[in-house]
Amino acid sequence: MDWYNLQLLVFDYGINILSALFVFIIGKWLARKIAKGFALLLEKQKVEITLVKFLKNIAYYTLLVAVLLTAAGQLGISTTSFLTIVGAASLAIGLALKDSLNNFASGVMLILFRPFKVGDVIIAGGATGKVQEITIFHTIMNTGDNQRKVIPNGAIGNSTITNINANPTRRIDLVIGIGYDDDIKKAKETLLALVKADCRILTDPAPTIAVSNLGDSSVDLVVRPWVNTADYWNVTFDLTEQIKLTFDEQAISFPYPQQDVHLYNND
Repeated sequence: MDWYNLQLLVFDYGINILSALFVFIIGKWLARKIAKGFALLLEKQKVEITLVKFLKNIAYYTLLVAVLLTAAGQLGISTTSFLTIVGAASLAIGLALKDSLNNFASGVMLILFRPFKVGDVIIAGGATGKVQEITIFHTIMNTGDNQRKVIPNGAIGNSTITNINANPTRRIDLVIGIGYDDDIKKAKETLLALVKADCRILTDPAPTIAVSNLGDSSVDLVVRPWVNTADYWNVTFDLTEQIKLTFDEQAISFPYPQQDVHLYNND
């Protein structure tokens, strides 16, 4: 190959390289702008911010792959061969990071289907707490005693999710045992008066007070008032205390478990 042909070859490759760089730089800039515009559109539609960030990243990297393929074509690289290499590398990476991919897939499902959102109190993945952040791989929550738990999304996705404060109201379930010698009607009237005296307890649905069980040493009464979800624990604690104090005043007993012991004299 003479010097002139070598110059032409270098010139041609140089043009291809410059074209590929130009396509990559402009394409990357456009991909970022399009992804940002897509995110702004989603925000205007009141889409949750976690989902907006996720979809923005998906859009950006999808466009970036298209830019890379176009730039590779400018260099004369066969896109078919390039895709084959990428596919083989993706398979190897997938096998090595299958647990992380499971967390990723579960994170996608949590973000898309939204069984809970930031601020909800949930029971999931063996933990109970208030959701602070939902990422692609983990969900971060604070427990009632202010511990920070980072739970893999795979553990949450494979478990039952209980969203404690998803609904605006909740029912309190108390079981109060009284003695067999106590007046059931008096006990029920006392419990109903206590329930009606608390303005935080809702009248609709109406509270339920009924005999639920005849136990070995007690007659069990259920007390089931409805409250706003935010008032659940305060009303539960206050009502339990008031029941104890009022029953003491009304001489309604709380029986202890008892056993009859029979002694026989062999003589």
